[in-house]
Amino acid sequence: MKDVVLGLVGVGRIGVMHASNIAALNGELNGQGINVELRLTDVAEDHARKVSAGLGAQFLPSVEALIASGVDGLVIATGTGTHPELIRAGVDAGIPVFCEKPVAMNVADSLPVLEHIRAHNGVVQIGHQRRFDAGYLEARRAYQAGELGWIHSLRAVTCDMAPPPVEFLATSGGLFRDCSVHDFDILRWLTGREIVEVYAKGSNNGDPAIGEVGDVDTALALITFDDGTVGTVSATRYNGAGHDVRLEIQGSKRSVMVGLDDKTAMESAEAGIAFPSGEPHKTFAERFDQAYRSEMAAFVELVLGQRENPCTPEDAVAASRVADAAQESLASGVPVRVALVGAKAS
Repeated sequence: MKDVVLGLVGVGRIGVMHASNIAALNGELNGQGINVELRLTDVAEDHARKVSAGLGAQFLPSVEALIASGVDGLVIATGTGTHPELIRAGVDAGIPVFCEKPVAMNVADSLPVLEHIRAHNGVVQIGHQRRFDAGYLEARRAYQAGELGWIHSLRAVTCDMAPPPVEFLATSGGLFRDCSVHDFDILRWLTGREIVEVYAKGSNNGDPAIGEVGDVDTALALITFDDGTVGTVSATRYNGAGHDVRLEIQGSKRSVMVGLDDKTAMESAEAGIAFPSGEPHKTFAERFDQAYRSEMAAFVELVLGQRENPCTPEDAVAASRVADAAQESLASGVPVRVALVGAKAS
């Protein structure tokens, strides 16, 4: 039996989800001769102790104590502002790191972290869970196998059912950095192409407080790839029908859609059409439940040296660069070349 000890930092909403998945993962991997142990810490000690007790995990009083306890891998599920420091701590300890996206709030803050990882030969997996979703995996396979022909357009949609607290939005970096960065990442990953230009627009028709903290509740970006292919990436905080994440890939031979099933938060306006007929997803955690589980299983394999890194810091920074360009275009009202954002950050 191989023992893998994972140390989790942060037990907020997504941290608790990861903790639960790690606990469930242990049962799944036992049959493969792998025993996964969870240790965790959080500055909210009382809450962290309750979470650890509920999952049979060990609580440690600090990040330093967690790392010193001899964990084999570090899982970072804290606020974005803490990511750089915690990534460095894990890399300096010589252990593989899993960190929720992004590396840092923007490209300028991410590049020094990237340099530190490279200088110390660090192993860091960034959490872009859509890479593990069955629909996106199949769409990528079909595209790379040539079954779709050449792609003439793509349309990515990320719709939250309701906005998160304004306190979160005030420090989120904006709708493109918080939500659409997942679409930018998956489009690069699926097509193997770079996004070279972004032209973004946004609006606020919901809670005025969202605009007061400098964000928008709805936005759309027209993107251009390095081969001239065009696409759109849209997001909203107010999709009352349900949590809706889809990707349309329109090719010269075939067109496919990720996220089109009985839980799609959309209704047909055509007479006699009952599809979709299921209950729509309510949250991102529900929509990507299996993807999150597979993502953490992949990190265990990475810790054991059994696979390549499925989402590198370089991948994450490339997606963040596009998100930065989108935020800049949203503010300026003009198209922004993605390469210039990287050049300015350098």
